[in-house]
Amino acid sequence: MANARSGSLATILFLFAFPAALHQGAAQEPVVSQNLVTDDVAVVEGETAIISCRVKNNDDSVIQLLNPNRQTIYFRDMRPLKDGRFQLVNFSDNELRVSLSNVSLSDEGRYVCQLYTDPPQEAYADITVLIPPGNPVIEAKDEVLSEGNETEMTCTAMSSKPAATIRWMKGDKELSGKPKVELTYDKMYTVTSRVTFTVSKEDDGVPVTCIVDHPAVKDFRARKNLEVQYKPEVKIVVEFPHGLTREGETLELTCEAKGKPQPQRVSWLKVDDDVPSHAVIIGGDLYIDNLNKSYNGTYRCVASNPLGESFDDYVLYVYDAPTTTPKPTTATITTTSITTSTQNPEASQDSRAGEGAPRTVDHAVIGGVVAVVVFAMLCLLIVLGRYFARHKGTYFTHEAKGADDAADADTAIINAEGGHTNSDEKKEYYI
Repeated sequence: MANARSGSLATILFLFAFPAALHQGAAQEPVVSQNLVTDDVAVVEGETAIISCRVKNNDDSVIQLLNPNRQTIYFRDMRPLKDGRFQLVNFSDNELRVSLSNVSLSDEGRYVCQLYTDPPQEAYADITVLIPPGNPVIEAKDEVLSEGNETEMTCTAMSSKPAATIRWMKGDKELSGKPKVELTYDKMYTVTSRVTFTVSKEDDGVPVTCIVDHPAVKDFRARKNLEVQYKPEVKIVVEFPHGLTREGETLELTCEAKGKPQPQRVSWLKVDDDVPSHAVIIGGDLYIDNLNKSYNGTYRCVASNPLGESFDDYVLYVYDAPTTTPKPTTATITTTSITTSTQNPEASQDSRAGEGAPRTVDHAVIGGVVAVVVFAMLCLLIVLGRYFARHKGTYFTHEAKGADDAADADTAIINAEGGHTNSDEKKEYYI
């Protein structure tokens, strides 16, 4: 039993004494050989790092792994260092692979893969410990902005290793920031980025995003939505009529006003004149009944909020009222008949003319009837005149028949045909 204990003790002493002797002798001038290879490792704090020592052509030489202080972590498949975080993953003639769990910043440094040859061969694996930054913090100079003003925002990523980089996005547009890097007492880095830009009303509600890029984290960002106030936007909408505005109709206008803050006051006015006395204004709506041409002009809607006022104009032009087609009119004088009908082309084209509109009588029809009557009376007078003229000539022809050969007037009277004896047979006609 004593021999067994002495054998184990001898083995342990060999593990410590043999590397120490090698360090003092041949290890003083190690040779970097391509036959022994390893890889650098970057690991996030708290995670596990894998260190691999690989030999391309091994002649049964011993492989060991040393820490940055050149203490033996593994000699072949034996771990003399009392750190349970180191565990053997694989051991063969061509590879020694070791894992280091729960990595901390103190584990960072250069690890040595060593092959016992003459002279010894070495390869170096640098372990870099990555420490992600804390949650980014975004701050704005102004919480509420006004249209056209300039604002400034900052984003800070604290306590990272290595230093983080910061990018800015406003909506889908990238902004250019000015970074500032500070090294803290614990060898950590704090990065602050500052961005300045001018806002417009279109920026209201648009997110501004601070994006932090770091090897230890992905898609690390902070966001803040812009709140931009702006003066009203005004638009007049014609609700009725949908076509031409005509006399006697109703006009209905709606004033749409949008702003931030929302306009509390909307008013109507008529440029260079007064709004008709019977016009009705309810909020942003304007109603005018029974239109006529005296209402022509420019009507303006004005909206305001603390940032200013805006307006929109509507030009009113009232057209003539549409006329309807009158029914045909017939006039008859004795045997003469005259039919006259008139049609207003504008009335036939206006689809909004009322069917119950009052009908008017054309004065030309009445004039034509009177002319026909006068003409008929004149013709009748001419016919009667000619008739009376003919009867009067016959009376004078028979008055002195047989008296043409008398020597004097007395003889003519005596010799007149029929004489006085027949005087009672003569007849006279007076009209």
